[in-house]
Amino acid sequence: MTTTFKDYTYQRPDLGATKQTFDILLEKFSAAESAEAQLAVIKELNQIRNDINTNYSLAMIRASIDTNDQFYSDERDYFDDHAAALAALEADYFKALTTSAFKDELEERLGSQLFSLAYNVVNSYSDDVKDLINEENKISSEYSKLIASAEIDYDGKVLNLAQMAPYTQSTDRAVRKEAALKVQEFMSTNLHAFDDIYDRLVKVRHKIAVTLGFENFIELGYMRMQRIDYDQTMVSSYRKQIKDHVVPLATKLYDRQAERIGVDKLKFYDEVIVFLSGNENPKDEPAVILENGRKMYEALSAETGEFYDFMMKRELFDIEAKKGKEAGGYCTFIDNYNAPFIFANFNTTDHDITVLTHEAGHAFQVYSSRDLEVPDYLWPTHESCEIHSMSMEFFTYPWMDLFFANADKFKYKHIGDAVHFLPYGAAIDEFQHRVYERPGMTPVERRRVWTELEEKYLPHRDYDGIYPLSEGSLWHRQGHVFSSPFYYIDYTLAQLCAFQFFKRSREDFDGAWHDYLNLCRLGGSMPFNALVKEAGLKSPFEQGTLKEVVDYLEDYIDSIDDSQF
Repeated sequence: MTTTFKDYTYQRPDLGATKQTFDILLEKFSAAESAEAQLAVIKELNQIRNDINTNYSLAMIRASIDTNDQFYSDERDYFDDHAAALAALEADYFKALTTSAFKDELEERLGSQLFSLAYNVVNSYSDDVKDLINEENKISSEYSKLIASAEIDYDGKVLNLAQMAPYTQSTDRAVRKEAALKVQEFMSTNLHAFDDIYDRLVKVRHKIAVTLGFENFIELGYMRMQRIDYDQTMVSSYRKQIKDHVVPLATKLYDRQAERIGVDKLKFYDEVIVFLSGNENPKDEPAVILENGRKMYEALSAETGEFYDFMMKRELFDIEAKKGKEAGGYCTFIDNYNAPFIFANFNTTDHDITVLTHEAGHAFQVYSSRDLEVPDYLWPTHESCEIHSMSMEFFTYPWMDLFFANADKFKYKHIGDAVHFLPYGAAIDEFQHRVYERPGMTPVERRRVWTELEEKYLPHRDYDGIYPLSEGSLWHRQGHVFSSPFYYIDYTLAQLCAFQFFKRSREDFDGAWHDYLNLCRLGGSMPFNALVKEAGLKSPFEQGTLKEVVDYLEDYIDSIDDSQF
C-alpha cells in the first residue's frame, strides 16, 4: 500500500544527541586512513543530514498549510531557534571535507562542485554569529506570518491576499481599483511593521557579515546563494543589458496593452488586464486541473508520466487557497521519502496553471536527480533550479488546451508577462544591492530608492496616487526580499535560459526536450554556467545573448494578431 503525505512521520530531532553523534563521526572521518574509509563515514553523516532535512521539511510544509496549527507552528519555531546549530553542523561537515588528507581523491569521486559548495558554507558561518542567525530566522518568520494574517472584508467575505486576486483581475475597472485599494488598506495598516521587519533583517545581516570579516552583506549574500562561477560585476553588467534591451520592449508591450483595453493611461491596477475581454482563466476546478495535469504529463514523456503518477498517488500537492494558509507557492523535497512536494494557492486565475507547471518543473528535476550519490547535488543552486521550472512552463504549451478555452490567448499573455518580469527582477536585485551597500538607510530612504529604480526599470508605472504604493512600498509584497536576500536575479537568469528552450522547442521539440531531461538529471553537480553549457544554451552573461533572445521574442509577439483577443 502506498504511503501518502498525511501519513509521513514527523519527529522533532534531538539536536543535542544529533550533535554528539555527528561529532563522533567527524572524529572518525579525520582519523580515517583512506579515502574509502572517509566515504563510508560520509554516508553515515549524510543519513543524519537527511533525517534532519526530512523533519524540517515536514514541519515547514504543515505549518505553511495551516499557520493556525499550533503544533507545527511551534515546530517551525523550534527549527528557527536552532537554525544556527544546524548551520554549525553543516559548516563542521564541510570544513572536514575541505581539510581532508584525501581531498583530491574525494573530489575525484564526488565532484569538484561539492568542494566549491563546501568552501562557501565554511566561509559564511562561525560560532560567533550563531545567535545572530537565530535572530535573522525569527525575524524572517515574522514576515511570513504577517502576510498570512491578512483578513480583508470584501464582497461579503473575509479573504486573504491570494483570494483577492480574482477581484484585482476583474474586467470591470472600478472593481479592479476598489480591490487594489482594499489590498493596500491592509498593506498601509502594516506599512511600518513591514518596514521595521526589513530594517531589523538588514541590520542583523550586516552585523553577521561584519562579524565574519566581510565589508557588508553583499559578498556573504552571494556565498549563501552558492554563486560559484559569476560575481557582482557580471550581474551589474547583465542588469544594464536588461535596461538597454528589455525595458524598451516591455514599455512597447504596455503601450500596446493600454490601446487594446481602451484606456488613455495604463494604471497599476490595469497592468494585469492584458485583454479587454478579460484574461484567459482556467475552465475547470482545481481537482480537474490536477487530473488534466496527469494527461499532459503522460503525453509529454514517459519520464514525466511516471513522475506525475508518483506525486498523485502519494497526495504530494496542496494547491487550494484557504484561510490561514501561507501565501505563495513552492516545491520542496522530503528526503527520507524520496518525495517532492508542491505547495500552491490556486485562485481561479491563469496563475493556477503557471504555478502548477512551474512547481512541477522543480519537482520533476529533483525527482530526476534524487538518486545521485551526493545529496548536495539533489538541487542545483537557485538560478539553475529556476531553469527547470520556467522552461517547463514552455514545454507544456502544446497541452494548454486542456486548461483553457483559448490557449493562444493564454500564451500571448504568458510570454508578455515573462518579458515584463525581467525589468522588475532587475529592479528587485539592484534594490537589494543598494540597501546592503548602505545598511544604515532609514525605511523612508529605502522606499525612495525603490521609487528611483521604478523610474529606471519600470518607466510606465503609474500608481494613480494609491497609498502606500505611491511611496515606494511595492517590494513589501516580495517575500524573497525578506526571506531570501539576492534570490531574485536568479529568476531572470533562468528566464533567459527558458526563452532559449522555448525557441528551440519550436524548432526541434524532441532535441530541446532531450537536453532539458539531461539538465534535470545532472541536478546540482555543476555550477550555473557549466549547467547552461551542458544544456546546449548560451550564458545570459555572454554579451549578445539577451539581445538575440529579445529580438526573437519581439518578432514572435509581433506575428500574433492580438486584436482577436
